[in-house]
Amino acid sequence: MMNDSEIVDAELSQPELVERAKAASRSTWASVTVNLLLTVFQIAAGVISKSQGLIADGIHSLSDLVADFVVLFANHYSQKDADEDHPYGHQRYENAASLVLGLLLLAVGVGMLISAVDKVQHADSVTKVHSLALYVAGSALVAKELLFRYMLSVAKKVKSSMLVANAWHARSDAASSLVVGVGIAGNLLGYTILDPVAALIVGLMVTKMGWQFGWDALHDLMDRAADQTEMAAIQETLLETPGVKNVHDLKSRKMGDMIVVDAHIEVDPKLTVEEGHDIAVAARQRVMQRHRVLNLMTHVDPWQKLDADHIA
Repeated sequence: MMNDSEIVDAELSQPELVERAKAASRSTWASVTVNLLLTVFQIAAGVISKSQGLIADGIHSLSDLVADFVVLFANHYSQKDADEDHPYGHQRYENAASLVLGLLLLAVGVGMLISAVDKVQHADSVTKVHSLALYVAGSALVAKELLFRYMLSVAKKVKSSMLVANAWHARSDAASSLVVGVGIAGNLLGYTILDPVAALIVGLMVTKMGWQFGWDALHDLMDRAADQTEMAAIQETLLETPGVKNVHDLKSRKMGDMIVVDAHIEVDPKLTVEEGHDIAVAARQRVMQRHRVLNLMTHVDPWQKLDADHIA
């Protein structure tokens, strides 16, 4: 028979929240440092070299910097313990942060599009940029790609969708630097219109990514279920629990990077209430040990073996 202390131990065996918080803070501060330097150098170099593409890329880096602070804020508050007003904890700060990141990218992307379209429409006013812009764009590309690879490795290690979103935000900046570099090179070769065209492409990339992040986060905040593969694995864990005859009405909803699950488990109707309760506790413990489940609410039902007359 299991007691309450064993339940607590099962909960403590979940992905270590402290380790996740430290890893998130470490990778995000690295991103802050890189983006702060890039923002200053790109915008300054863009103004000096008269490159709209480089200025647009610098603004994109600035949006990354703001996004980093949003992530730091969410990472701090999502680790707060459950309280009376938030009995399931504060993990949804991460979902909210992902939504803010998406909206931020969307707003920045639209602003870049408006500016770039205006330049393209007045192509006669576009001048040749200074070669300094090309060197800065190339350096930014290398820095952003290295930052992306570092952040994504950390995100996968701690299994944080919020950090994955922020890492891909960094990759979008790397891709935008590549586009800007090509645009600047074309401008230097005499095709001056390519610089604002590069800024236009960057704006489209940022807008598209912002929409995707925001839409996904909105669905998570609206209690989107875990994916079918993960739910199938949870059901299998429940069915493998000794005493569990069947499982039905298995439901889930996202809570940050964790999942809250409801399940009806069927047990032998001849068992006592205490025996059925022990099976439910064991099932809950196994699921929380093996999966990223924040809480499992079980309802015990009597198992009815189907005879030939009841088989569909």
